[in-house]
Amino acid sequence: MAIIDVIKNESHSDTLFVWKHPNADITLGAQLIVGEGQVAIFVRGGEALDTFKPGTHTLSTGNVPLLEKLVNLPFGGDTPFSAEVWFVATTVKRDMKWGTSNPIPLMDKTIGFPVSLRAYGKWGFSIENPRAFLLQFVGSQKYLESSKIYDYLIGEILQRLSDLLSEKVRDGMAVLEINAELNELSNEGMQNIAKEFNRYGLLVSNFNIENINIPKDELKRIQDVFAKTFEAREFSSTDLTKNYGAIKSFEIMGDAANNQADNGVGGMMAAGLGLGAALPIGQQMGQRMMSDQVGETPIDSLPEKLKQLKELLDQGLISEEIYKEKQVKLLEDF
Repeated sequence: MAIIDVIKNESHSDTLFVWKHPNADITLGAQLIVGEGQVAIFVRGGEALDTFKPGTHTLSTGNVPLLEKLVNLPFGGDTPFSAEVWFVATTVKRDMKWGTSNPIPLMDKTIGFPVSLRAYGKWGFSIENPRAFLLQFVGSQKYLESSKIYDYLIGEILQRLSDLLSEKVRDGMAVLEINAELNELSNEGMQNIAKEFNRYGLLVSNFNIENINIPKDELKRIQDVFAKTFEAREFSSTDLTKNYGAIKSFEIMGDAANNQADNGVGGMMAAGLGLGAALPIGQQMGQRMMSDQVGETPIDSLPEKLKQLKELLDQGLISEEIYKEKQVKLLEDF
């Protein structure tokens, strides 16, 4: 390989945050050019050595003391020595997207069976300690490309998010309530991620969860479970009051998933639908039914029971056969 006398970042890309110069044969007296918003680091044997800030540097035994200590550098002349030169971007990278490639499975105590969630958002970071960054990734020889390092970081984000959501649901947060807590979840998520990424030499500048939703096929499964539960359960006013709000919520979430499939994420957000939208509507329905128990039209009244039964039929949550069976039973019990 040809000996180089000028070393500079030739990647010509704003998206790369780490780049290795392809030539490792260097001579003293060569010019090292480091652009603004980056540093250059000499690496040999997986060890990060001398670091250079922005500017033009003439390599000599005086400004590569760590490399000189490790290698017997020749005094002048054209005799080359071998070392890798890595350029690391130190500028803040904002509005970088993250998202779940696979749904996160969670056990929701409020509905009694597993539910899978998808999530997406944005984050930003800067490399505050370039030497620590290279030692963690380049030194291990596992991640030598910018894209692979980024994929690893996204994997770490998703793992921390999965742990956080699992903890919240395990502590009693209902899946239907998660989107109402996005600010809190984003703040806690950023703290967890920042702590983990600090050991990589990274400073997390921002992290937010924009949306959490249930995949359309998962929504259909949940609706089917609720429908079968209603068919198998005695149709009492207590059961109706307890579960009607949840069923309406899942029904609305099903519409949201259809909108998302037809119009994309933007269409779903524009319609104001999703977990966050489904929750208050379902709660309002359930609260209205609860208030009816002490109002002028109590839920124990036959007209109100028949009305709610008809709504379940119209929404496809119970079959025609079950509807007629429960209708007859209500009339007989009246």
